[in-house]
Amino acid sequence: MKTPDIDVDERTIAPKEATTPQQLMDSLLTFGAIPAPVISLYLDARVNEHGKRNFMPFVRKQLSERVKSYPTQSEERASVEEDFVRIMRYLEDGVRDSTQGLALFACSALDDYFQVGQFEAHFERNRLVVSERPHVYPLARLIDQYRRYAVVLADTNRAQIFVFAAGKAVEQNDIENVKTKHTSVGGWSQSRYQRHEENYHLHHAKEVVDALERTVREEQIEHVILAGDEAVVIPLLKEQMSKELLEKVIDTISLGIDTPEHELLEETLTAFSRHDSLTDMQQVERLLGEFRGDNLAVAGVPDTLAALSNGQVEEMLIVAAVDSLKFDEEEVRKVLKVYGADDIPETLDARAVADELIRRANQMSAARTTFVEDATRLEQLGGVGALLRYRVSEENAAPYEQSDAVPRSRAISKSTA
Repeated sequence: MKTPDIDVDERTIAPKEATTPQQLMDSLLTFGAIPAPVISLYLDARVNEHGKRNFMPFVRKQLSERVKSYPTQSEERASVEEDFVRIMRYLEDGVRDSTQGLALFACSALDDYFQVGQFEAHFERNRLVVSERPHVYPLARLIDQYRRYAVVLADTNRAQIFVFAAGKAVEQNDIENVKTKHTSVGGWSQSRYQRHEENYHLHHAKEVVDALERTVREEQIEHVILAGDEAVVIPLLKEQMSKELLEKVIDTISLGIDTPEHELLEETLTAFSRHDSLTDMQQVERLLGEFRGDNLAVAGVPDTLAALSNGQVEEMLIVAAVDSLKFDEEEVRKVLKVYGADDIPETLDARAVADELIRRANQMSAARTTFVEDATRLEQLGGVGALLRYRVSEENAAPYEQSDAVPRSRAISKSTA
């Protein structure tokens, strides 16, 4: 099926563009369910070995199939056809060379709604969903994968401090001090020169650490990676760090000061992801321990939704593969009704439930969402659980916890702290 021949006002083609994944997420979370088809399109926009992007056949095929799924002459079909045209036109000319991941949301029936985010971090696969509201799960996962972290690349007289986020450097600070020269003079003069050289190096290290402290404080950085000579520079930097800053250092890498930025990003992102995986596993074990001990944790979709709705959740742990979520649809529907969801979909599939978990984590609990790649342990709990800030006492329990509709053994702990 070729692109429908529809006269679309050029004024409506240009979308509203978000500059960061979080900005896009904040916008999408204000979107309520509507009785019209909303297109959510996620694309891996990396180029192949020939310098070409290959997502256009996927988009054309998937949109064609969605158009045909609506009755001819229906308002829904007209909306999707118009979106088809706008999306194809945008993809032909609007994707920047640096873009690796593209998220696009459209609904012509809703005042020509058209929202786009182009990022230098890629989505793992192409995905198109048509529903009553935007599909946010892949975007939330991207945000978790590419959280902010700081990198110091240093030698004894130069340093660069980077803040990386969403696959690119969002801040850079360059520091350069006096470059000392090696001398072969012996005796007392040599010793004096070495002390003089060490003082220069010490001064440089202090200046770098001071700059890093400011960056970490101002940007609210939780993780730091040090890169440079692991025998000389990195120990010198660590000696100047406060205990609080040193605790944020998650890895050290041996790299030269002239390492290109793209290579530095690749090396440090690998280190960050490795650390993240280990931390995720520790959090899963902590969740299991708290849950088994009837302490500050809940597990399973219904109880996690209830805790999120109560604002209790500090951190939600959820499987990275949405299809791994397991739940009883009727239990989930009861929870959503109790907590005021008046736009519950007719079919509560894994995608819809995952989106609802993400929305409530952001809007009702301000909770961090952690996506667990190796979900073997988490799948035992239905694929999701939450670490809580506090428990709900019996007298303050919401109707869901007081109801006999859900087995008491699955309910949130009623005992007070």
